[in-house]
Amino acid sequence: MTDALAAEWWKLRSVRSTYWVLAATAAFVLVVLLLAFQMAHVWDGLSDERREDLLLRPLQELGGWGAGLCLGVLGVLSVTSEYRTGMIRTTFAVLPRRRTVLAAKAAVIGTVALVAGEVVTIGSFLGTRLVVGDRAFPDQGTSIAQELPSFAISGTSVPMFALLGLALGVLLRSTAGALVSVVFLWHILPLLVFQLPEPWSERIGSVVPGALPAQAAGLGADDSVYGDLLSPGAAAAMMAAYALVPLGFAAFALTRRDA
Repeated sequence: MTDALAAEWWKLRSVRSTYWVLAATAAFVLVVLLLAFQMAHVWDGLSDERREDLLLRPLQELGGWGAGLCLGVLGVLSVTSEYRTGMIRTTFAVLPRRRTVLAAKAAVIGTVALVAGEVVTIGSFLGTRLVVGDRAFPDQGTSIAQELPSFAISGTSVPMFALLGLALGVLLRSTAGALVSVVFLWHILPLLVFQLPEPWSERIGSVVPGALPAQAAGLGADDSVYGDLLSPGAAAAMMAAYALVPLGFAAFALTRRDA
């Protein structure tokens, strides 16, 4: 297993797409900070009454939202690039245990996604707090120490998207198909579910992938397309299921078909 982990880590850091994806992930923090400067400027020009409607949290959560997409893309590319170049045959020739190869890929991608997700999620939160300073935004009444754990928990959703992308890449063996599937689950499906009649929009909207980070962190889903019916523990279990169940299907598929 150690050799498989070393090989997957070497492959991941040897391709330019990894650095492009991570650069795009980091860019979300910069975008969030620039928008925070703009919001601070807007805040200074508003009356006290209108300031009550200006919320900072949606902006703080934008970094983690973007990181989930970017690392989902990285999960897809980590395997479909090997299918595209034929390198996957060499991989399986050197390491015939295909489930071990998949487990090593999942461990490497999951670790990178967790680190990147936490850096971007927490960085977006702390950066916006630094930019707005002592401006009393209505949803920022608690201290940084009280808010930080919820953002750290939200950051753990990024590996879910990365591993989901990895599993879809193995199952579909197509970069385009896997990317479309990730974007559909990440962004399009919640919009479709939101159009369902109650109570189904709330029920299904609570278990789509994008709804889980806030619920796992114990946050509400007011003014969003998501539902808010799961407890933090149930939401965390759903995140694990979105990552592990598709990987189980991917492992089964790897052992039943040719490379």
